[in-house]
Amino acid sequence: MEKATSILVVRLSSIGDIILTTPVVRRLGAKWPGAQIEYCTRPEFLPLLSSNPYISVLHTPDTLPEGSYDLVIDLQNSRRSRALLRRVDGEVTARYRKANWKKWLLVHLKLRVDGVAPSVVERYQAALRDVVLPDDALGCELFPSEDDFLFASSLVSPGERVLGVACGARHFTKRWPPEHFAEAIRLVVAGEKVKVLLLGGKDDRQHALGIMDRLSENVLESVHDLTGRCTLMQTGALLRRCSAVLTNDTGLMHEASAFSRRLFVLFGSSDASFGFLPYNTPFELFEVPGLSCRPCSHIGRERCPEKHFRCMQDILPARVAESILAFFRTFS
Repeated sequence: MEKATSILVVRLSSIGDIILTTPVVRRLGAKWPGAQIEYCTRPEFLPLLSSNPYISVLHTPDTLPEGSYDLVIDLQNSRRSRALLRRVDGEVTARYRKANWKKWLLVHLKLRVDGVAPSVVERYQAALRDVVLPDDALGCELFPSEDDFLFASSLVSPGERVLGVACGARHFTKRWPPEHFAEAIRLVVAGEKVKVLLLGGKDDRQHALGIMDRLSENVLESVHDLTGRCTLMQTGALLRRCSAVLTNDTGLMHEASAFSRRLFVLFGSSDASFGFLPYNTPFELFEVPGLSCRPCSHIGRERCPEKHFRCMQDILPARVAESILAFFRTFS
């Protein structure tokens, strides 16, 4: 495809998946400067894209008008997205291939088809086939507003060393136990002068309270629970002010990656072969290799099928804290 002046990108959910589309949007803009790039997503995720300079128009499934585009890119590739796109015409239509059969083989038979799994970002781009996008070696992007940054500035002073902690996740098998988070935080605060911010949505409040309840008064002086108290983009602005982030495999991990924060990533039932590691940003991965039961799911479970939860229990707080402290001792 030589030229596209009108482009529609569709990714309906969720936080991390949408953030992982931002390198594709940026590279489309670089390949065809001046092209009108429109994006369709669910209403609750619009703030992730509302200030993106490469996107001209945002739609929701209910507001997407009938029309024609030079290029339509379906990065959701679900029954809903395919039904939605029946109302538009695309000279060229590209769809993301999820390769669910590879996930099935890995989860159920523990067979790895690919030696080194490509990032989902690269798989998104592969959906474009003959459209070769420039490889800028940059990561994901988010663009908080001035008000969002003012909010973050009211909580984090210039020069403060801050550890963000994304303690939640939708599924149980993706959540490091609260006692492990609490012990790692205790060790970090005891070793270095660091402010700790617990970050997440309303659904993460109970996980944050489980951590706070396990901390002594001395440690609590350095810890601030902000779960459920910030918008998506206020959280993004806070992540931008963090020096480093300790995180489960969750949408906030990808939010933090959009600001090139140093990430300390906890993978329980998750597996790097699914392609959802932080993209083009520095990180350290903590996992328990060699478990015959792992991965038990490609999205996570509400309980451990083996009832031991070793994939998370065996990631020891002392090991995680040691790496975080080593980072802060070299961070000015």
